[in-house]
Amino acid sequence: MARPLWKGAISFGLVNVPVELVPAVSHQEIRFHELHDKDQTRLRQRMICPKDDEEVTGEHTVRGYEIAPDQYVLLKPGEIEALAPESSRALVISDFVPLAQIDPVYYERPYYLRPGAGAERAYRLLVEAMTAAGRVGIAKFVMHRREYLAALRPVGELLCLEIMRFADEVLPAAKIEAPAAKVPEKERAVAEQLIAALASDFEPARYKDEYRDQVRDLLAKKAKGKVIAPPAPPEEEPGEVIDLLAALEASVSQARQAKERSAKPHEQTGTRHRRRA
Repeated sequence: MARPLWKGAISFGLVNVPVELVPAVSHQEIRFHELHDKDQTRLRQRMICPKDDEEVTGEHTVRGYEIAPDQYVLLKPGEIEALAPESSRALVISDFVPLAQIDPVYYERPYYLRPGAGAERAYRLLVEAMTAAGRVGIAKFVMHRREYLAALRPVGELLCLEIMRFADEVLPAAKIEAPAAKVPEKERAVAEQLIAALASDFEPARYKDEYRDQVRDLLAKKAKGKVIAPPAPPEEEPGEVIDLLAALEASVSQARQAKERSAKPHEQTGTRHRRRA
């Protein structure tokens, strides 16, 4: 069982539900270290002052905020720490909002909330009530002396807590210049056909990080002393699309043929089963 990263209680109205925060994702990135090629010793980074080319140790460093080129506001030790919010065990829901109103751009990283000891009934009550209402709880809480904004949403029989970005951290889409182009009706119709041909249910297991798998395979082979052949030259990137409509129509045909090929094995299997019956 995963160790909790934070323990507290969901508070809405006068109701408190003890909960524990646990990870919802497992990061799978491959990490490398910088080594000295001569003896394979891990290298260390040092802080060097470019003005006098001398190494600076920790006791001679200060924090500064740049307000103009080469002009800094200096901070004394403890000044920023004194402003940090006190640790809290309360996760206070201030609003219940429709899930559809939250743009995914506000979500930063997910966690799961599991009930604390003796809170199973109250926890289940909250999950069922939120599911029936189709609402998401918006709350603030403090973890490691930092305040977070969060969205609590039911996921099956659990609550998922999504750390959210604050409004001033999100760039409104309206500030990004949209392309000014007119789309012919024929092209739009064929594009809609292509989307329909590629439409399917979301199955997360279908999507894999192929590059990461290839890197792991390479490392496993090299660890066993295998000689690795040089990689094949990259394929040429497709050129600029001249006839957009023709490309769309060819894509629709290709997508439909791929769906028919993937459906045939299932049809053959079903036929064999019917013959045996």
